[in-house]
Amino acid sequence: MKKKKNAPEAQEEALSGKMTIYDYEQKYVKAQNVRGAKFLLRFLAAIVGVFLLVVLVLVTLRVYDINAYAGYGVGAACLVLYICVFIVPTVKILHAGYFMTNVNAFTARKAQAHNKKLRHDIADKMINLTAKVEGVGWYDSEVVGRMAIAMKTGDEEKLKGCLTELYKGSVKKSARGLIRKCALKSAAFSAVSQSAGVDAAIVVIINLQLIKDLVFLYGFRPSDARLVKIFATVISNALVAYGLGTANIGGAVAKTVGGAVKGIPILGSAISALVDSSVQGLVNGTLTTVIGYQTIKYLNKEYHLQNILDGIDISETEAELTEDCTELESELKTRKKKLAPAV
Repeated sequence: MKKKKNAPEAQEEALSGKMTIYDYEQKYVKAQNVRGAKFLLRFLAAIVGVFLLVVLVLVTLRVYDINAYAGYGVGAACLVLYICVFIVPTVKILHAGYFMTNVNAFTARKAQAHNKKLRHDIADKMINLTAKVEGVGWYDSEVVGRMAIAMKTGDEEKLKGCLTELYKGSVKKSARGLIRKCALKSAAFSAVSQSAGVDAAIVVIINLQLIKDLVFLYGFRPSDARLVKIFATVISNALVAYGLGTANIGGAVAKTVGGAVKGIPILGSAISALVDSSVQGLVNGTLTTVIGYQTIKYLNKEYHLQNILDGIDISETEAELTEDCTELESELKTRKKKLAPAV
């Protein structure tokens, strides 16, 4: 039960500008089917896995038809490749920690504790990586040094400030570098591919690699609901790449494909630059760029939300709940006495 604020309390809150958990719920929290999101996420991941497996099996069978021994060798290589490019990245993505931001007054305290632990885990990873891996260059060493001091002294506000500074500075720069690198790979491999299935598989593999690298760079992954959207984009990219690979890429065909791609809402307006392109590699490279920016958009949004949630004082929530329950108990006892038959 939400306790109604009196005029002085409301005025004091308005003057302080401090958000309550109820304000946070109203502004940021959306109804979600948590189990449904988990199921859908794993279902989409399975679709990606089956697609890659089918492509690799077809490649193996094609080689086997030419030479049986070569087919066995290619089959073994494809199995190892499947583990490396699908199983490992997918497991790493799904097992990474994520911030709890879609909470209410009764789960907010648990979320704050969870998010605090995750922030510490992220900071530890960044500090260790900077200290032990020479030349990694992902994180600003000066900011990481200040963050290490904050960890030792238990200065939570300074720790959060350092993480925010990293995400807005060196991490953002490093993320853009990873996106460009993967986009160029996607474009280069697509340009030499002679098979629509292989071309689509290459796009999927590079997309998954990019998501995994961004999750490792940031130290956390998007929540299940947002990861569902990212995996849906991976599948969309594969379908577009497959369609391009089976078409005669000319001006008219590129315009048709470009129009279809722009019709996919999740890809946004970035695709409009491809409408007049006759270079297939450019299309697939841009699709990889889109999924990279979609991923960092969700990562930044959820980090921002957990920062807001961490600044909300929810200590009064338990007191209000206890007070309401006490009042309810008293009211029920009073009614019971009134309804009791007179002796």
